[in-house]
Amino acid sequence: MMNNITFANPELLYLLLIIPAAIVWYVFRTNKQQAFLQFSDTSAMADLAKNWKVIFRHSLFALRWMAIGLIIIALARPQTSSSSQNMTIEGIDIVMALDVSGSMLARDLKPDRLEASKAVASSFIKDRPNDRIGLVIFSGETFTQVPLTTDHSILLNMFKDIKSGMIEDGTAIGDGLATAVTRLKDSRAISKVVILLTDGVNNAGSVDPMTAAEIAKVFGVRVYTIGVGSFGTAPYPVQTPFGIQLRDMKVEIDEDLLQNIATQTDGRYFRATTNQKLEDIYAEIDKLERSKIEVTEFKRKHEEFLPLVLLAFGLLLAEFLLRQTIFKSVIG
Repeated sequence: MMNNITFANPELLYLLLIIPAAIVWYVFRTNKQQAFLQFSDTSAMADLAKNWKVIFRHSLFALRWMAIGLIIIALARPQTSSSSQNMTIEGIDIVMALDVSGSMLARDLKPDRLEASKAVASSFIKDRPNDRIGLVIFSGETFTQVPLTTDHSILLNMFKDIKSGMIEDGTAIGDGLATAVTRLKDSRAISKVVILLTDGVNNAGSVDPMTAAEIAKVFGVRVYTIGVGSFGTAPYPVQTPFGIQLRDMKVEIDEDLLQNIATQTDGRYFRATTNQKLEDIYAEIDKLERSKIEVTEFKRKHEEFLPLVLLAFGLLLAEFLLRQTIFKSVIG
């Protein structure tokens, strides 16, 4: 890519200021050297044709100082540069395993756990344009909502449609993790990650969570686990004859299990008790799992003074030839 012209010796460009000074001196000298004759009436000379040699004799001065100006610019060494980049992105493949069980409607996070998790995860996705990201949802059963993709617009649109009740209720943590690992096992990415978010205790599914963690370890998948929910009780919407009412229900998160899964796979466990803490957790994961970008930039300077020198030489040669031929009688 060609950049703007730069000068190796830009201070020499100040010498160009002598050109307007030379023009002023030339005009002053020319006027001073002109001869004057007084006539009472110049009407007789009005029709006399002007000699073109006299008119164009000033071109010699112009040619000389144009050449001098080009030489000054050449001495300042104008340069252009060409550059190229060799960029290698060692991408990270991430599968987000999201709990969509009924308990995710608890409102200790705003507006509820599920919507808060969707919002923060969406921001996380937007900040990682170089990674392939997939989405697995689970409750009593599990399925892949979006396979690994770099088309994050599709992924974000699918996030909007996620809601509790899409699949059988329950909390199949082992199945959710196993499905996420299956999406990553054939990946050639430098880093393979599962972000598993849940608010409950494993009570469904056919795969033991620690067995799924061992499978993840075998395939080199690191698992970050997030337990979502406040301590103690949380307001949960319950359908009553009088409409939906909030009832305080006990928060039960199997933190020991989530910690063990993270430890087994060289990941980390986090507890998100508020929206802000959930945002902080994703920010921390974002820092821990940054794509490694190696950029090698090549720059090469190209000297551009030679065309200016050749043009200046041509102008000086033209000035010399004109002075010795066409304009010799005028100047002499």
